[in-house]
Amino acid sequence: MRPHKKFVPFPFEYHQEIDITVDSLSNLGVGIAKVDIPASQEEGETETTKWVVFVPFALPGEKVRTRIFRNDNNCSQGDLIEVLEPSPHRIEPKCSLFGECGGCQYQHVDYPTQVKWKTRQVGELLQHMAGIDHPVLPAIESPRQWNYRSKLTPHFQKPKNGKITSIGFLRNGQRNNILDVPQCPIAMEEINDALPLLRKLAHQNAKEYKKGVTMLMRVTEGKVETNHRAIATEKVGDLTFNFLAGDFFQNNPFILPAFTQYAADQASKGGAKYLVDAYCGSGLFAVSLASSFEKVAGVEVSETAADWARANARQNNITNATFKAASAEAIFEDIDFPADETAVVIDPPRKGCDEVFLNQLFAFGPSRCVYISCNPSTQMRDLKSFLDAGYILEEVQPFDLFPQTRHLECVVVLRKGK
Repeated sequence: MRPHKKFVPFPFEYHQEIDITVDSLSNLGVGIAKVDIPASQEEGETETTKWVVFVPFALPGEKVRTRIFRNDNNCSQGDLIEVLEPSPHRIEPKCSLFGECGGCQYQHVDYPTQVKWKTRQVGELLQHMAGIDHPVLPAIESPRQWNYRSKLTPHFQKPKNGKITSIGFLRNGQRNNILDVPQCPIAMEEINDALPLLRKLAHQNAKEYKKGVTMLMRVTEGKVETNHRAIATEKVGDLTFNFLAGDFFQNNPFILPAFTQYAADQASKGGAKYLVDAYCGSGLFAVSLASSFEKVAGVEVSETAADWARANARQNNITNATFKAASAEAIFEDIDFPADETAVVIDPPRKGCDEVFLNQLFAFGPSRCVYISCNPSTQMRDLKSFLDAGYILEEVQPFDLFPQTRHLECVVVLRKGK
């Protein structure tokens, strides 16, 4: 293959193969190696400098052969060609599509090692993005490492000549190429049982689709729901939550009791009597934590989500929680709890908190903040704002809600300084 016209042939030629030893893993699950290269492109250069090479699916401690396909300003990207000296933590992937499918990054690593690396990666983000050297507690393991996902969204592109080519997920490293995935070992058994029929019906009705489709598969009460507007039910400990099947709800139900209990313990620590759930959704944290506080207020920008939260509180006989839909610019406007006795739980979308929200939060000034995030990168970015506002970092606790993948949830606990 010819290189892309913008390919830069330094420090390696296009498709040059090199043998390297991997040092660590990035938070994207990619192996990182550092190699010596000439300090400049000048002929006769004798000085060397360290150069980073990224290799997917290569593990720390391994000697691997990689084929370079891109040289950037300060690093190179390569494909894994051969593992010359394997890590003792390398295992056989459970899925035959691992490496092709973009859904999983860690099936080739034993589970305890996955969790150790995720913990370390949170610490590295803490240092690099927030400038903080603070211990990170070992990530809490998922009770299930396989068949844990309660929601799956297979998709396919616009049919061609009345036929669907592939139903599944994006190929690893590609934005538009969908890999056909007939089964998924991290999805719950109910999903895998229902998937063949769903795929068959899609193929049979291919001519009806005028564009690409993302299908929904949500496990609810032992069956699989495919209608986005249908009501789904999830049990978390002794609590029951209803929500629209297509709406967001944490999709590893097996770890949720430990996850919500930790949030409750940390929010109520230090004697906080009141709780504000600032991104309450259908009420997972507000309802789960209500028994630890005198009063709870859930706030949502979506009136529909606030309605579900109210219904979930009534269903679980929670009488000390209220929910309101507020504009994004006035989240705390109607909160009358004394700030010095109030904790706030924050569980924003992947993009993190915006400046408008953070300014409102700091103006309110709660005594404690429990910041939950599925994207530690944006969480650590926001953490700098908390520290600048006078908050003190107490604990950093990752939870592995997504075994076999690079993703995790991280809980950061902060208290207001004197």
